[in-house]
This record gives sequence, C-alpha cells and structure tokens, in this order.
Amino acid sequence: MPEYGYFLSCEEFGPAELVEQARMAEQAGFRSLWISDHYHPWNDAQGESPFVWSVIGAVSEAVSLPVETAVTCPTVRMHPAVVAQAAATCAVMTDGTFRLGVGSGEALNEHILGDAWPPAHVRLEMLEEAVQVMRKLFTGEEVNHEGVHYSVENARLYTVPEEPVPIDISGFGPKATSLAARIGDGFITMTPEQPLVEQFREGGGGSKPVSGGVKVCYGPDRDEAVRTVRRLWANQLLPGEIGQILPSPSHFEQLEPLITEEMVKESSVCGDDPDEHIAALTAFADAGFDRVLVSQIGPDQRGFFDFYRTKVLPRLPG
Repeated sequence: MPEYGYFLSCEEFGPAELVEQARMAEQAGFRSLWISDHYHPWNDAQGESPFVWSVIGAVSEAVSLPVETAVTCPTVRMHPAVVAQAAATCAVMTDGTFRLGVGSGEALNEHILGDAWPPAHVRLEMLEEAVQVMRKLFTGEEVNHEGVHYSVENARLYTVPEEPVPIDISGFGPKATSLAARIGDGFITMTPEQPLVEQFREGGGGSKPVSGGVKVCYGPDRDEAVRTVRRLWANQLLPGEIGQILPSPSHFEQLEPLITEEMVKESSVCGDDPDEHIAALTAFADAGFDRVLVSQIGPDQRGFFDFYRTKVLPRLPG
C-alpha cells in the first residue's frame, strides 16, 4: 500500500509558513514531504517563491520526515554541479533521507538568465547529462566532465552523505517516462495513470518507487473551494505543453479566463467530503503507486490537516 505524504507549495507560501506546515504534516500522520522548486509562482495570486534549498534546511531542523524536491530542474537556471552540492548538503542534514526529484523544467523558471529555452527533446538530453554529472559528484571524488551540454573541471563535493542521493525523474509522457525507467532511482508523475507506471516498470524501473502528487482544496463550502482553486491554480488545467513554454506569470494569467469553475468542479477535489478525498488518493494506489503526496490549495492549512488526521488518513489502506 502507498505511503502518504504532504506536498509543500513554495508558490503559495513563504518560508516560515512552509516550515509550520511541515510540522503540522508530521503531527497529522503524513510520512514524507515534497517541496516545489520554482523561481516564479505560476501567477501573482499565488504570490510566493522562496529559495527551496534554504527552506529545506529549516524544514530539516523542524521535522524528521524525509524530504524530496518535486521537482528541481538541474539544467538551465542552475548548473548540475551546483544542484549536486545543494542536494548532497540536504541529504546530510536529513540523515540521508533526502531524495532529489528532477525534471526537464519550465520556461517560467529557467529562462530568467536570458538563455534560450530548448525544445523538449534537447531538454531531456540535458537532463540525462545533468544526472550523470550529479551522480559522479555524489561519490565525493574529483570530477572532470566535458559533455555536450556541461563542463565540469576539478570539482569535488566534500560534504556528502554516506550513500549517494537518490535521483527520481519526473515524467508526464512516454519519452520522459522512458528516460526515468532507464536512468532514474524512481519515477514521479502527477496523475494516476497506470500505463505510465507499467511503462516505467517494464522499461527498466522494476521495483523502484513510483510517486504521485495530487492537489486538493479542503473547506466546508465546496463552491468557495472551487473558486479558490480557479483563482490560485487554474494553470494546472491548461492543456498540452503550455505549462512548459510560457515565460512569465502574466502569460499564465492571460489564459485563466479559459478555465471555468465548471472545469474545476469536474477535475479537482474540493470540499469536505472524506469519500471524495479518499477516492482521489486510492486512485493512485490502484494504479500501482508507492507514494502519494497531497497538497492543500489555499489558506486553510490547519483545517486541512485536522480533516486529514481525523477523517482521511485513518481510512486509507496502508
């Protein structure tokens, strides 16, 4: 049965709030944490975007739960040698329980230094090479690397955990899933699609962990929860590659009128019906996921944790 964790949203909350949510998650019975890694939020209504590596340091002192980035792009905005140092330090601070979730990224966060935003197939090539570089550095040995996309010269990490940091690969389609199966220590995706899980396992992933995330909006007024989701996270209902290629929060805001409240009602878990929340989580279990991480949209975090502690988590198989 899956392990259930909580997904901290750096797009919606500042550092102190995220640390407090980590505490509440541990007290409620969640067993692990994800934390997003963004330079920008998706829209101005979300309103935050702290530096994730600083927040993880604070979280590691506040709770004992394992932490994973969901996900870091180690290819454009930050060189993989720098990401490797950050991840290794986080692993030491969390007693070796940190996992590095990585993906091919979005222009929203990665184009800020003026670099060209590559097409998808090039981004996957860059991601594969970045993982190679980071794994070499996690050994604690001196690394020299001259690749297609990255150069590393006389680099050595002196602060490293006893075991190399596991690297989980994020994927939402067949090509990224194939890469995850081939090079990942685990697989991350955001929908309970059994075919992707099967592709990962049959393509080389075997019994490595598959993790999924789901956003919900708990609240006693379902209509108000729907409005909250539309206001803060309409972007998650945009189709295709839009999420990977738009360069700024204002561009996402321009598309928000396309997302109606009816669309949110049909696709999102909103309100205070325990059965609806349980069904969303068990869909991941039924699809073969090993971990499911839940994120509460909006300000009622304490109400969410009380609700899950008393009415949802006790009823989940596990």
